[in-house]
Amino acid sequence: MKKFLFLLFVFVIGSVLIACTANEDAGKEPEEKEDNSVEEASDEKILQLNNSEEPTSLNPSIGFDQLSWDPLNNLMEGLTRLDEGSLAAPGVAEKWDISDDKLTYTFYIRDDANWSNGDPVTAADFEYAWKYMLDPETASEAAFLAYVIKGGEAYNSDEGSVDDVAVKAIDEKTLEVILEAPTGYFLDLLTNPAFFPINHQVAEENPNWHAEADSFVANGPFMLESWEHDKEMVFAKNKEYWDTDAVKLDKVHFAMVNDTNTQYQMFESGELHTAGIPPELSDELIDGDNVYIGESGGLEFYRFNITKEPFQNKKIRHAFSSAINRDDIAEYVVKNKVEPAYGFVSPGFTTPSGEDFRDVNGDLVSFDPEKAKQLLEEGMEEEGYEELPPVVLNYNTSDLNKAVAETIQDMLKENLDINVTLENQEWGVYAEAQINLELHFSRSSFLNDYNDPVNLLESFITDSYMNRTGWSNEEYDALIAKGKSEADEEKRWEALFEAEKLLAEELVVIPIRFYNTVVLEADGVSGILRHPVGYFDLKYADVE
Repeated sequence: MKKFLFLLFVFVIGSVLIACTANEDAGKEPEEKEDNSVEEASDEKILQLNNSEEPTSLNPSIGFDQLSWDPLNNLMEGLTRLDEGSLAAPGVAEKWDISDDKLTYTFYIRDDANWSNGDPVTAADFEYAWKYMLDPETASEAAFLAYVIKGGEAYNSDEGSVDDVAVKAIDEKTLEVILEAPTGYFLDLLTNPAFFPINHQVAEENPNWHAEADSFVANGPFMLESWEHDKEMVFAKNKEYWDTDAVKLDKVHFAMVNDTNTQYQMFESGELHTAGIPPELSDELIDGDNVYIGESGGLEFYRFNITKEPFQNKKIRHAFSSAINRDDIAEYVVKNKVEPAYGFVSPGFTTPSGEDFRDVNGDLVSFDPEKAKQLLEEGMEEEGYEELPPVVLNYNTSDLNKAVAETIQDMLKENLDINVTLENQEWGVYAEAQINLELHFSRSSFLNDYNDPVNLLESFITDSYMNRTGWSNEEYDALIAKGKSEADEEKRWEALFEAEKLLAEELVVIPIRFYNTVVLEADGVSGILRHPVGYFDLKYADVE
């Protein structure tokens, strides 16, 4: 894949905000006969939410982004599921065995795990789904996640056979998986929607089973009752779900409104039970009693293209970083109580000793204008520059991205007397240009795919789809390899600490701020789990 989700959009659990076109009906007063309006007098418990836009796909192998993850995580369930402490816990699998060498996992699927059409959830459904994801013909952006499985990368790279992929249904309810190397985060990895099962019988009969409500089959807490594309989705409680008694809601109604002010107005008028806070209202609303603020595993950062001058010079890269006041960007530009980033791995990842990764590794960059001037002078002398070559700062189009970019432009002018040119592009063009190393100094963002710090750090290994800097470092690659495969968890995490320090020393990317989750929540709403890894869980949600 390595599409590590360069997204900046408003979603129910997010604080990442952009302003786009809303649905025509958005923000209107609900009509008396509107079946799913919040004000409707009904015995049904209906939660009114906003997904911001149409899901990219409800095929779990294809919908590899936040717009798809939130619906998928409530319509479907993998072998493991994040619990109330955001730890991997039994999901469809009631238990599992792990071999002494930590390479073979045997999962035992619940006898009462069924699809919404009544079919049993089987080991063959998982084998089918994972091999489908790895099939090069599928072109799944999530496929790289399954490279930990023996034979997975070779098959996805067209260098091996599907028969060599070590995922096997032993019997109807037993799945065996063999890994390439010990993978301490494997159970966390399986909570990602990319590893959800696919009803292989349904998919073989109808390859587009996931595209419409009347053909969609679910195995999670909810089923897809209706789907009016680009407008709304309605979920209903899935009576075939193995833990359906734990599900309190009768229905969930998702609007698709991608405008921060409109969705806030809908919240105010009672059409939505939750909403993001528009940046201009942050100071007024952020400390209210109805505001939820939580961690969200993710980072906004800027990449240096070290194949272009002047960023081949490490001191010049450090000078740019030291000239940026991250505290001011967080407090006055982004707002909503986001945290400035002085490292790369966001808070919320617990080490084997019970500490937070961020606390252990501490601050790795700083704001120091005087040091920035000295480093710039030294770097220019090393390169023989009498004046700095022109620098273009690129960002993908959005009002917030523009505001942050303009602030960085002003800081570089004030603290280094550098005139940086700003250029923006729409996302599709921007992403391709960044991948092709056409951009100079460019904005990026990352949202965690699963609950482990290696997820971000591996982005910058040699030849990674996500690297996009032109940087290659054998020492860093070796640390990441150890951080993925070391069987001793303490040694594995130590390798990750060292990798982040090396990334900060080389500074081919500079951190700006960590993401968080800021949500306005109506009275009477409870039990929504918002995990730091990004997607949210309505299994235990309730509304009065």
